[in-house]
Amino acid sequence: MAVAGGGTAEARYRQLAAGLREAIAAGAFGADGRLPSEEKIAQQYGVSRGTVRQALAVLRANGLVTSRRGTRRVVLGTARTQSFFELLSFTRWARSLGEEPGGRTIDITSCPANPLECEQLNLEPGSQIYRVLRLRTLSRVPIMIERTLYPEHIGAVIAGLDPHAISHTELLTEEGVVFADTEHTIDLVHADADDARLLGCNQDAPLMRERRRATDHSGRPLLWSDDRFLPGTVAFTVHNSVATTALLRRRG
Repeated sequence: MAVAGGGTAEARYRQLAAGLREAIAAGAFGADGRLPSEEKIAQQYGVSRGTVRQALAVLRANGLVTSRRGTRRVVLGTARTQSFFELLSFTRWARSLGEEPGGRTIDITSCPANPLECEQLNLEPGSQIYRVLRLRTLSRVPIMIERTLYPEHIGAVIAGLDPHAISHTELLTEEGVVFADTEHTIDLVHADADDARLLGCNQDAPLMRERRRATDHSGRPLLWSDDRFLPGTVAFTVHNSVATTALLRRRG
């Protein structure tokens, strides 16, 4: 991929990051997974070393490469990586990687919420909710099943959408719904019959699960979701800083 030429500095380093990501996915860096030096990458792509450093910082933030002092950067893996440092929808995240996101709603059901669902969505007992089962794809390949619960006022909007709508989040944003905060819980589950049928895996096969609870600026829950990913299709990175951690204590 040629990067040298016009465009802003930001565009050049993002283009370079995309090119290096493609090379990593193609196994271009051999069995040891060591990237060339910054100087060699700059020469190969016709960019400055500053642009190379910015592109490598993107790959490091996405969990694709790592480095130690005095050694060349090493490839960590090829799974698409999503950082919890940014609040991105599946669609925006996929597009940021140059992937083609897709979605298909399998089932929508309106029903009374059970006690746990009422607790998670901060609803009164017996409130109506919408349960949505959805298949998500990257470049037309199934990678994830979404089981999302919505309060009635949001679920009614979802029920009126095209079953093949690529992004529910973007359409809800257009309706004035603001996703301000999301809590994530990651664990491992075994595929049930629906998972196996839709993802093409064996029943009881291990799947990575991400449970999400999104709220608006006032803290009102907007959704509670159980997302299940095929192994090796996605990874997550978490950014920690003493500048923001609640564990930081002042001495005095």
